[in-house]
Amino acid sequence: MERPQVSIILPTYNESMNILGTLRSIAESVPKRLSFETIVVDDNSPDGTAGIVEEYAAAVRELAVSVVRRGAKGGLSSAILAGVQRAAGDTIVVMDSDMSHPASVIPRLLEALKSRCDIAVASRYSRGGAVSGWSSRRRLMSRIATKIARSGLRVDVQDPMSGFFAFRRRVIDDLKFEAIGYKMLLEVLVKARGARVAEIPYTFTDRARGSSKLGASTVLDYARLVWRLYRGGARGGARRSAAFLSKAARFFTVGASGLAVNYAVSLLLAGAGAWYMHANLAGILVSMSTNFALNKYWTFGDRDFSARRAAWQYAKFVAFSSFGAAAQLGMVFGLVDGGHMGYPAALVLSVGASAMANYVLNKRLTFGERVWG
Repeated sequence: MERPQVSIILPTYNESMNILGTLRSIAESVPKRLSFETIVVDDNSPDGTAGIVEEYAAAVRELAVSVVRRGAKGGLSSAILAGVQRAAGDTIVVMDSDMSHPASVIPRLLEALKSRCDIAVASRYSRGGAVSGWSSRRRLMSRIATKIARSGLRVDVQDPMSGFFAFRRRVIDDLKFEAIGYKMLLEVLVKARGARVAEIPYTFTDRARGSSKLGASTVLDYARLVWRLYRGGARGGARRSAAFLSKAARFFTVGASGLAVNYAVSLLLAGAGAWYMHANLAGILVSMSTNFALNKYWTFGDRDFSARRAAWQYAKFVAFSSFGAAAQLGMVFGLVDGGHMGYPAALVLSVGASAMANYVLNKRLTFGERVWG
């Protein structure tokens, strides 16, 4: 059998009611002049989807249909990547197997790849596209997810969340994928910067049979993917804002652990008979020391603990921490007594401001890092 020009990948999980209709529709829609294969990647569907496909492939031998059986449900993006690894074609088409993606759109995607782009997206939200059969809640969730992708990741595509798309295989050469969740296209668009993209409008029709896989875990996976893509930037280039926020989160986590250390040491010494003021002072000093050690090693990745360097850094860390505490007290006093603000609100503002100032000062002056990055 000749090497196929096009590989069509169908990730499946419990699609026994839809898979045969999808396969037949593909066979009818792909132009006869093109050789193609269809790869079904099944995540051990309890309803026997993989077996149904294998029986179909044996009965219709003139069509190249194969099944990749995976041992467990591993997520849509990883299923697509498993299909890509098996694929022999230079052009890859990815679509759902629930009949919501009309196979009649495939020729238009392939034509776009041939004439004007590297990635062709079947788009619900470009001019001429539409969605049929969704609830208002599902529409809202899709729009929010799309807005986050376009704004947060700077993806200039109307429907970066589409699950129906085609691309030239070389577009993903040397790309390392997170393979989280169900939106592989978004990851391709972010990491393959410079690739030409065309959107082909179509009408998405919600599945008529079977159940949707969208749930809370899908939303969480999407959030994880967006954060990793934002942090990594295009083709692995880390974003300075993400590095700043990531280290800030570590710094504040260490600060929270310091509160626990302070409390435990103070309580222990007071219980052993020490004057409560002395116990509290010891708790502060111990927590400052643990905070310094954790921030040096974990937050800022400074592994040089030579005596002179560590002592000088420790002195600066304690000084800035003390300055932050004094600034917090002064800010609270000014907002409550001078600005007539309620104490809870003033406390939140002052703690936030002093904590951020403490982080920035220690980042720049104690550990010698650039502030933004």
